[in-house]
Amino acid sequence: MIDSNVEQGKFYYGWVVVGLLLVIGIIALGSARFSYGVFFEALSLDFGWNRTSVSGVFSLYMLLCPAFTMVAGWAIVKFGPRRVFVASGIFTGLGLFLSSQVTEPWHLFFTYSLLLAMGTGYNYVISMTLVAQWFKEKRGLALGIVSCGVGIGMFAVPPLASFFISAYGWRMAYVIIAVMVIAMVIPAACLLKSPPPRKVTASNVGELGNEIGEFSLVQATRTRNFWLQMAILFVSATCCYIINTHIVNHALDSGIDRIQASLLLSCIGGSSIVGRLVVGKISDSVGGRRAFLLCTVILLVSMIGFASAPSWWLLYVFAVLFGFSFGGLSPVSTVLVGENFGVVHMGLVMAVINIGWDTGAAFGPLLAGRLFDISGNYFSAFLVGGGCALLASVLLLLLRRPGQVTK
Repeated sequence: MIDSNVEQGKFYYGWVVVGLLLVIGIIALGSARFSYGVFFEALSLDFGWNRTSVSGVFSLYMLLCPAFTMVAGWAIVKFGPRRVFVASGIFTGLGLFLSSQVTEPWHLFFTYSLLLAMGTGYNYVISMTLVAQWFKEKRGLALGIVSCGVGIGMFAVPPLASFFISAYGWRMAYVIIAVMVIAMVIPAACLLKSPPPRKVTASNVGELGNEIGEFSLVQATRTRNFWLQMAILFVSATCCYIINTHIVNHALDSGIDRIQASLLLSCIGGSSIVGRLVVGKISDSVGGRRAFLLCTVILLVSMIGFASAPSWWLLYVFAVLFGFSFGGLSPVSTVLVGENFGVVHMGLVMAVINIGWDTGAAFGPLLAGRLFDISGNYFSAFLVGGGCALLASVLLLLLRRPGQVTK
């Protein structure tokens, strides 16, 4: 175990790693994953696609993410985090640039869905795993800070992308964002380091005793909690990505202009930053399960609000609630894995469990797009999202407490 005295010292490189991964998350995930909703209408109009088809590009991207997450989980052990995240910057920048050059809509399934999955599909899982291995005592806080990269990226990049689209068109907007990714992600990745080796000291013998129950991937798959957590992530992501992908379209359909509509994503991103820090800190005190349950309950309330909001300004209120709960899910899902299965094999265990999140994130946008094409509005899609949040809450109550997980 990393010496806790070193962890609490005046200079601990783990906090540098936290800062670097924060920057990488802001730029890479903000550009590739959370700005797609802003490009949605422009792509639909340019290529004449319905919303199911445009959603399909993003859904395929999310479906491909688990495969590259598992590859990255192997690569980070063999090559270290530096090379893995340099590759992330290269593929992300290349995918965004080539997306600006497409002449047929199906090209996006290669330039966006495939290349961006190769560049960002594993960013969250590998970042959170790396931080969890660097920290013990302040793990929840450190995870919360790193996961803020997603929130800050969602807050900053969509309105920036919206401005670029309005000023230069969607193609040049992708070029500008691609250059930004290359210029910021690769230098940050070059400064990353692997965590120091575990060691036993007089000060951490007790901590080691609490982590005797380390599970390999095979052992983890034989537990009830493993499959329950995968299901929880699936329904939670289905709910979350109905909003993340379609809320801008819903606002535009309600008569809100493009800039104001994109600000909904900024509201979600901004409040998610608070959620990641607050819920991450709460999880250090009450545990991952209770903190996760808090998020899903708030998520349910916000989905009901989106479905029934009588005026456009209330969309911003529910966007703030949604963002807080969406943000809080990131650190506590990692905390749950650490509590139930330990951190020695966390990278591989998280990569497989996170298949639930990625497939839910792929299913949600596609389902919402189809429901819109059938009904002409998002009311039923938002209600389905609320049902998913409710189901996640129920499944959380079925999890065994840490220490009760049986092989």
